[in-house]
Amino acid sequence: MEGGFGPHGAPTVRDRVRRDDDPDRERRPAPLRVRGQKRDPLPERRATPGRGRKAEDPRPGTRRRRARPPGDVETEILALGGRRGPYLLREVMAGADAYAGLRDREALRHLRPVRDALPDAPSVRELTGLAQYRVGNYRAAATELEAFVELTDSVEQHPVLMDCYRAQRRWRRVDELWAELAAASPSAELMTEGRIVAAGALADRRLLTEAIATLDKKAGGVRKPQAYHLRLWYALADLEERAGNNARARALFDRIAAHDRDFADVASRRKALR
Repeated sequence: MEGGFGPHGAPTVRDRVRRDDDPDRERRPAPLRVRGQKRDPLPERRATPGRGRKAEDPRPGTRRRRARPPGDVETEILALGGRRGPYLLREVMAGADAYAGLRDREALRHLRPVRDALPDAPSVRELTGLAQYRVGNYRAAATELEAFVELTDSVEQHPVLMDCYRAQRRWRRVDELWAELAAASPSAELMTEGRIVAAGALADRRLLTEAIATLDKKAGGVRKPQAYHLRLWYALADLEERAGNNARARALFDRIAAHDRDFADVASRRKALR
């Protein structure tokens, strides 16, 4: 990636799920099964090699071990696992707890055998993909999350999947997923995450004007900004600075600092632009 933006700079999806200092982690459950927005079919959508039959921060975080898994996950694993269902369910929960505790490689040790045994279990494919994403195995993560999309028809993990393809410089697939996400009209937060990754992919191709325009259309001030607003403003400020628009970048960093002075490296970025 080009310096200073996206996975190696601004806090997009890939940064956020790997940051150890994220204050929201302790409040987030492990993403065992996400019931997200459905995709709208696109008439000219290109088939992706390796896609299976049909039957997607993400939100990572630490949590106390829950006594029982969510009902839909338990039903899913036990129904697909047959006699091995109880054992496989224990492995899934152990993997979820390891993921929630940021022990991603341990999570994968629990999840891989379950994924192999239950390839049609959406919860397992999703969580395995997110764990692979956090350790930087973007090709493997894309494989798992593509399977999750096929099994659920959900766009919930599209921003993460876009970022996986961005890391591989597979620009056409990034654009396709961004179009699918926009067509589904999901939550504002999910759209913002996708928008940041889409802009990052444009910037990686040295299309700074287009990248800035992608973010600027949603960068207006809000009375009570959420964390995702700050991430969008930060990504836009980074692009504006890279384009030589230092006054605009400084104004955006100032706006972020007015709401959260400790956000990412805003303090040092503001100081450098004075």
